[in-house]
This record gives sequence, C-alpha cells and structure tokens, in this order.
Amino acid sequence: IVIIHSQSILIETHTTTVRTHHTTHTMIRRIVLLSTLATTATGFTSPASPLSSRQSTRVAALEFEEAVQTFDPLNLSRDESSESSSLPSRDDNFGRTAAIATAAAMTALSTSPLSASAAGPDWGLFEGRTGSLLHPAAMLSMAAFSISTALLGFQWRRQRTIGEEISSLKKTLPKLNGSKTVRDAIAAAEGAEEVDFGYVSSLKGALSVDAQIAELTKERKDLASAGPRDKHFNQGSLLLFIGTAFAIEGPLNTYARAGKLFPGPHLYAGAGLVVLWALAASMVPAMQKGNDTARTVHIGANLVGIGLFAWQVTSGIPILFKVLEFTKWP
Repeated sequence: IVIIHSQSILIETHTTTVRTHHTTHTMIRRIVLLSTLATTATGFTSPASPLSSRQSTRVAALEFEEAVQTFDPLNLSRDESSESSSLPSRDDNFGRTAAIATAAAMTALSTSPLSASAAGPDWGLFEGRTGSLLHPAAMLSMAAFSISTALLGFQWRRQRTIGEEISSLKKTLPKLNGSKTVRDAIAAAEGAEEVDFGYVSSLKGALSVDAQIAELTKERKDLASAGPRDKHFNQGSLLLFIGTAFAIEGPLNTYARAGKLFPGPHLYAGAGLVVLWALAASMVPAMQKGNDTARTVHIGANLVGIGLFAWQVTSGIPILFKVLEFTKWP
C-alpha cells in the first residue's frame, strides 16, 4: 500500500511539473509575441522629443533595470500553493530567467535604431553647424554656376545661328564679279577700261554691309575657339548632379536636426527647381536632332529655374539665420 501510495504521489508530482512547464512556455510565447507587436507598432511613430545617443543609452539602461525589478508576468515573487512549492528549484530559475530575457528584449527593441526615429541617432558633423551650412553654401555656388552655364548656352546658340545672319547679309550684296570682298570689287571696277559708275556706287553703298559680315565672321571664329558648346554641356551636367544632390541633402539635414520638415516657399522652390533641371536635361536628345521646340523648352525651363533660384535664395536667408542661431560648431 505504501509503495502504491508513493507511486501515486510521484505520478501527481510529474503531472504537475509537466503542466507547469507547459503553462510557463505558453505565457512566455504570448509575452514575446505581444512585445514584438508593440515594438513594431511604435517603430513607425515619430519621436516625441529628440535624444542623443548617450541619452538614449542611459534611458535604455534605466528602463531595463526597472523592467527587471518589476516585470513579473508569472507571479514568481508571490508565494505559490502547496503544489507549486513542491516544484524543483530548476523550474523556478528557468521562469525567472525567461522573464528577465523577455524584459531585456522588449527594452532593446524599443530603443533599437531600426525604429523610424530621425532625431534619435547622433549624426555628428552632419547634424551640427558644419553639415547644416553645406546646403546653403552649395546652393549659393550653384546659383552663380547656373548663370554661368546659361551664358555659355547663349554663346553656343549665337555661334550656331550666326552663320544664318551672315548668309542673309551676303544676299544683299551686289555681285562682286569674282572678288572676295567689296573693296576688292570696287578696286577692280574702277580699274576697268570702261567704268560703270552705277555699279561702283552700289559697291560703295555695300561697304557697311561688308563690314558687318567681317565683324560677324570674326565673332564666329572667336566663339568657335572658345568652345562654348562643350563647356555648356559639361557645366550643365555638373549643375544637374551637384544641385540635385544638395537639394536632397538640405531636407535630410533639417530632418536629422529637427525630426520633421517645414513646408514653405523655400522647400517648394527647391523641389520645382529640380523638376525644371530634369525637364531641361530631357530635351537634349531632341535638341541634338535639330528640334527647335525642344530648344525652346530647354531654354525656358532653365530661365524659369534661375528665377526659382533667386526666390530660393531670398527665402533661404531667414532659414540660414535660424541655423546659425540654433546650431553649434562643428
């Protein structure tokens, strides 16, 4: 009877142990699942106030210590019933270890840099005054660079169209009878045996036109030697690259410092400027095929872009003063 009674006690103890293990594992799974869902939900919320990396580390340490001291989902600190008190100490240590690990996981995930927190990380120079002044310095340079590129474009257009003007002037000249210039034709006509005074008079009247042709021809040679076509293309490509890069860098720097953007004329002008640059660049293939409509769109987009640049500079000066006021070196 004693043996049978002992076996019954052992069976009941084993059954209780299995049930306790099952309950502990079930609760741990639920806790981990809830903590994961909570962390995922908070990962897409903007921070209430920006914290540096050191402050985030201190807060995480305090939260971890408090969680370890107060987190007790299994009620392990409470005195258990007689059945629970008969469990081996190994199960009790396992439950406490699981609770502490869950609390640590929740704290680590909630303070993880994977969360959508722009102001949380410490960006160093990029967040300080040095990084904040990169955008205004670059865009001021791009404004002057844009004007220089436009002037080169007009020079190339002048070189390309000046030939038509020269041809039109040559059509107004009288026949030169084999002479290269009007002066040579006058000398030949006056040296003839029979001088045609009417022809000589018309030649003398064309001397001003001939001077214009000579001047335009010299201008075309000077433009060709300067090479504005290649310079315009190279500067335009560089303007598109650097300007677009720093047009994106500016909002990124603002978001890194303040945790949000500030929609307004400056931001709208910058976005419109990038769109106009892209439009102007997209016209180049058609321009190379001689499409005059594409040339008109290209010139118009760049002229409007220069106007937006002027607007962006004037609207950006107050922002520059705020950057100097609220940032520190480096």
